[in-house]
Amino acid sequence: MDEGIYVDAQKIDKIRKLDAIIFDCDGVLINVSNSYDLAIKKTVEFVTNEFAAIKLPEVTTEMIDIFKKTGGFNDEVDVTYALILAAVASKKTEKNFPELVFEVAKNADSTGIRSVEKYLDSLKIDLAEIKNNLAYPAKRFASPLSSIFDEMFYGADLYAQLYKRPPRFFHGRGLIENDVVLVTQDLLDYLHKRFGRKVAIVTGRGVISARYSLKKLFDEFNLENSRFLEDESREMAKPNPQSLISSITGMKAACSMFVGDSMEDYIMARKADESGNQTLFCGIYGTGKDPQSRRDFFEQKGADLILESIGLLSKALNLVRA
Repeated sequence: MDEGIYVDAQKIDKIRKLDAIIFDCDGVLINVSNSYDLAIKKTVEFVTNEFAAIKLPEVTTEMIDIFKKTGGFNDEVDVTYALILAAVASKKTEKNFPELVFEVAKNADSTGIRSVEKYLDSLKIDLAEIKNNLAYPAKRFASPLSSIFDEMFYGADLYAQLYKRPPRFFHGRGLIENDVVLVTQDLLDYLHKRFGRKVAIVTGRGVISARYSLKKLFDEFNLENSRFLEDESREMAKPNPQSLISSITGMKAACSMFVGDSMEDYIMARKADESGNQTLFCGIYGTGKDPQSRRDFFEQKGADLILESIGLLSKALNLVRA
């Protein structure tokens, strides 16, 4: 319809009928390329060096994205764990690390780290030692991997606030400080005029983390019907649609749109729609390293609306209404 705005022509009537909108956080409301993505890279580097005496080639954004495209890696620590296993497997087999990463990701699916472990087991690679050392996934504080990642991402002060204990591995500034907030007050004012209080968040972040980065804009959302999955059980993680369905039904929405940037977000929206809660999906493609590839991906999947950035949302909805 305009530069950076793509609409499925068959869904225009449904988009006009929208009465609620729900947002993912990372990659949508916030650009996390220098925060969460950097935390993945630095944690992989630290753990492989300290736990396995491996000096890796650089972990690239492309490596991170290829796991996220499988639909089973909404949790950044899951991506980190998969990359660490690939690194140790690379050392044991003397295979090229980047090539093995893409081989492992190609054989991963929506079951996430279980599919990675299953594939590496099929190659008869002994990864017992690193698995035992990392103890992942596990309950809070039981896994060194989770602790290292969170200490790097949150930093000493916020980590202590979240977990009520001092960090063990890192004591400086957290990478969360690199978050770049993309949503604006002007956009939120427009959304409130259009949808009233039916503007919510469903994100893999915890509530304290989301509030910390969004600051005063956090309270502009319908928090009663927002869901922060880091604070929930692992079974609730994306693409499980229950959190999105709960948000939709809590706001009594007849036709909602979920705005996300990943395969998990797309699957979750489609599952919510299939459950009888009319749900459209808007894919944001401009916050990744390869925007064209992500745009093509959403087009191939049949996203209802595709935007380069969240800043185009009000223009897109006005164009559709017109």
